[in-house]
Amino acid sequence: MSTILIIEDEPELVRVLRSYLEDAGFDVLTAYRGDTGLLMWESRRPDLVILDLNLPGLDGLDVAREIRRNSNTPVIMLTARVEETDQLIGLEIGADDYITKPFSPRVVVARVRAMMRRMERGQELEKVLQIAGLEIDEQAHTVSRDGQQVALTPTEFTLLFEMASYPGRVFSRLQLLEATQGTAYEGYERTIDAHIKNLRAKLEPDPRNPVYIETVFGVGYRFKKEKGQV
Repeated sequence: MSTILIIEDEPELVRVLRSYLEDAGFDVLTAYRGDTGLLMWESRRPDLVILDLNLPGLDGLDVAREIRRNSNTPVIMLTARVEETDQLIGLEIGADDYITKPFSPRVVVARVRAMMRRMERGQELEKVLQIAGLEIDEQAHTVSRDGQQVALTPTEFTLLFEMASYPGRVFSRLQLLEATQGTAYEGYERTIDAHIKNLRAKLEPDPRNPVYIETVFGVGYRFKKEKGQV
């Protein structure tokens, strides 16, 4: 049974989310403050974290930074902040997804299930891509560049694996969302840009002049073909 940690300061919202997630078969931990939530994450190491941004004790963005500094645990942010900059900051820190309040608890369960399916698929399938100095191991969910391991979040790994599986193919943002979430959410298309920015920062020798992930202006992104590839 997968364990989900909810860090949220609204007791009624926690109660509802816990009920829906437990009905869906998940084990649920809860915390109402950022600092206590971080301590619970450190001690229990859940499979996924649902994290509010506006928290007492420690801001949700700071909690996300600490989690990402120490692990690749999937993080789904809950936010009442409507400014796109707040959402993009969270994604650039390393959150895998975000959901804006108000929302349906069923949407949260669907996002959690999609994230966990991606993690399970990465463990079940056995496929290793070796391309342009990268080794991408789908089973181990690991990436190395010139023999040096690169730590990616689950969403970053899924994006990279999807594009690298089809070098030269152009993916729209919507197609990449479908690859990461299983269902397209058109309102969230621009979040792909934040994930691509993170990928480039981790993979590219010079993120300003990418050699792996190319931007196709007005369309989306593609993984660059090596010379001689067809």
